[in-house]
Amino acid sequence: MKTLTKNPAIRFLMVLLLPCFLVSCMKSDNGTTVTIPAVITQTPSAITDSSASVGGFVTSDQGFAVFERGICFSKNQNPTISDRTVKGGSGTGSYTCSITGLDQGTLYYARAYALNSTGTGYGDQVSFTTTLRLTPVVSADSVGNIGQYAASFYGDVTSEGTSAVTVRGFCWGTSHNPAVSGTHTVNGSGGGIFSYNIFGLNSGTKYYVRAYAINDIGTSYSAEISFTTGGPQTVNDIDGNVYNVITLGTQVWMVENLKTTRFNDGSAIPNITDAYAWCLQTGPGYCWYNNDQAAYGNPYGAIYNFYAASSGKLAPAGWHIPTHAEWTALTDYLGGASVAGGKMKEAGTSHWASPNTGADNSSGFTALPGGYRSSATGEFHNIGMDGYYWTSTVSDPLNSYLRYFYYQSAAVSYRSNASLNDGFPVRCVKD
Repeated sequence: MKTLTKNPAIRFLMVLLLPCFLVSCMKSDNGTTVTIPAVITQTPSAITDSSASVGGFVTSDQGFAVFERGICFSKNQNPTISDRTVKGGSGTGSYTCSITGLDQGTLYYARAYALNSTGTGYGDQVSFTTTLRLTPVVSADSVGNIGQYAASFYGDVTSEGTSAVTVRGFCWGTSHNPAVSGTHTVNGSGGGIFSYNIFGLNSGTKYYVRAYAINDIGTSYSAEISFTTGGPQTVNDIDGNVYNVITLGTQVWMVENLKTTRFNDGSAIPNITDAYAWCLQTGPGYCWYNNDQAAYGNPYGAIYNFYAASSGKLAPAGWHIPTHAEWTALTDYLGGASVAGGKMKEAGTSHWASPNTGADNSSGFTALPGGYRSSATGEFHNIGMDGYYWTSTVSDPLNSYLRYFYYQSAAVSYRSNASLNDGFPVRCVKD
């Protein structure tokens, strides 16, 4: 009689059944049979503020087909399929799942899983932290140089957030919480301190201002600061003429051209009407344009030679004729000489000839085209087209600096060769 093991048919059947027998009989460390899938969790990648990619690898289905595999994740350790999951197909082999809808700056735990008919297999736990997406941090440090129509704003981007600041500036208005959807400035980009001089404000008005900064994540605002512009202020000369005054930066200026016929000590300034006498004058003198006070005294003021302008007695007490450097400080405050003229010239063409380029008078300075009187002929020129103003600074013993505005330019220009016998209007600045 032949033994069972020598039967070819039986031996062939045993060979076919051996793998299944081996699988069904795989043992765990404690000796129990393992039939759930074997799976590995792979290292997280492509981590952003709200998503990450986590992969898995089903190394064995243990003889029972894997009908679902994926990644389970949670903010708590050892997540299971009862937590949030992302499915990654079925079967053995590798797969990757994209996890979305995560909270930024948060620690998450994840495990690969695989399901077959006998249960759920898990890989080792891995962890990852989503990135932060931060808007900038910006402050409105102060408001200074508050005048009747102007103020200076100061801000600081102390942190750009998690991406570069592309735009920064100030927004302001007469209501709380001004925003970039309203009146605002653009003052460059990046971090650090920045400032801006605002013009064209209303007198005696309360304003609210916030600094802002924008990166690709969003817009941040500083805390709100409030300030109130000054009300009308005036100064009188010795003749009793009243002049409005404004604060521009750290300076206080008259808004009108000087009209006095006397020095501030009460002594008279010679009124020189004769052209020849004007050219030969070697001491102080004044006149009105075309010697016609009624037609030109208001609003253009008087015309003075340099002997009067440099006397130290022409301006009201506590005031003086500005130096060349003080004019430069003013035009710098207004954005530079190339654009300051537009901010200083009276707007429109009531006094200025058309087109009065760039004029909006946003500074409130109200420069006028008062013309001049020639030192060579004693004749009057350029009313309506040019606005000339003396400085008190000499360039050489026979010439002085002056500033001038032109109806076809938005600039403030200067000359250093004004003859001491030329005649120009005067603006005064406070001591």
